[in-house]
Amino acid sequence: MSLPFKRIFVAGHNGMVGRAVVRLLESQFKGEILTRSRSELDLCSQAATHQFLADQKPDCVIFAAAKVGGIHANATYPAQFAYDNLAMAGNAIHGAFQSGVKRFLFLGSTCIYPRECPQPMLEESLLTSSLEQTNEAYALAKIMGLKLCQYYRQQYGVLFHSAMPTNLYGPGDNYHAENSHVIPGLVRRFHEAKISNSPSVTVWGSGKPRREFLHVDDLAAAIVHLITLDSPDDWVNVGTGTDLTIADLAKLVAKTVGYDGQIIQDATKPDGTPVKRTVIDRIQRSGWSPTIKLEEGLKTTYQDFLSQYEQSSLRES
Repeated sequence: MSLPFKRIFVAGHNGMVGRAVVRLLESQFKGEILTRSRSELDLCSQAATHQFLADQKPDCVIFAAAKVGGIHANATYPAQFAYDNLAMAGNAIHGAFQSGVKRFLFLGSTCIYPRECPQPMLEESLLTSSLEQTNEAYALAKIMGLKLCQYYRQQYGVLFHSAMPTNLYGPGDNYHAENSHVIPGLVRRFHEAKISNSPSVTVWGSGKPRREFLHVDDLAAAIVHLITLDSPDDWVNVGTGTDLTIADLAKLVAKTVGYDGQIIQDATKPDGTPVKRTVIDRIQRSGWSPTIKLEEGLKTTYQDFLSQYEQSSLRES
């Protein structure tokens, strides 16, 4: 791989996205990959983050660090989601500028787009109307990170830009029973129902919302592709451009896991945004497209879950 960098700092390398990026770089990048665990570097600390960047002087930063979770976690801990994500983004972006980082790629999420924006979602939909209330805190912090990159690029001419991935899944995900996203949560619930011979599994919401899902290895390929571009857009969507209902997703996960009991939709629970699907024309025009089909990706995700489950290494937060 021809990347014009000597040292790339992957922030958040222990998360699902960061691990996928590091796996790809290790197989193809000939330069030095910098990583730091949370115990080694607190990105919420301005002093620590600025000192690290000044000392290590990476010429590229891939910012995949974030405090993330599903509807339950976002609704329960909004202050933490807002503060932690805002602090990490601000500290890293300004510190990178001060230390002369040539390239900064900020990872956000398509939850930054308004709840009722036209579907499928274009990049231009940003800030055109109100956000989805169940993840507003996280979305606002990510919007500010995206805008900081845009403003620093505009004011100082630095090549700081952003990618907005859709719902992610794949190896390294958080399979926590309550604080996970939809696919890992369903994988765990269906597996535990299978081994306990439970006659039914209850899924939050009506099952009617439609969602788009991107395998994390496809996102890693998109990230590395984006940092090779001479003049990328300030931000681009990264997704598949296709979606399915949560009810159909639940059936597909149950089939993958081998659970054949009843699936019950609990319509008293919140659904979140009715539809989320991206337009990915911008990044496709630049030369990237997704390659991993959902059925294939779910199989590797389930194998990853089984590995963690058997080793008792599932996250508990």
